[in-house]
Amino acid sequence: MNSVNEERLVQVFAGNVWQAQLVKGLLDANGIQCAINDETVGAVISQYAPNIGDVYVVVTEENREKALKVIKENTNPENTQTGGN
Repeated sequence: MNSVNEERLVQVFAGNVWQAQLVKGLLDANGIQCAINDETVGAVISQYAPNIGDVYVVVTEENREKALKVIKENTNPENTQTGGN
């Protein structure tokens, strides 16, 4: 990915650290560059409050639809973000 200043990043997945890592691997395997936001905070907080501390997988805006399609075809769709960011 280029710098954040050059490309807008959008959220395509929210879940715990382990789920986000799996989704990131899935997207990487399909040639979609992505990143995980809030990974460290999610890992620490999720041990104490499992429903708090989601981490987010983000992609460039241009890859949003492709990423959502790959995620939907391969995961539980309740964690995908179909709206804005």
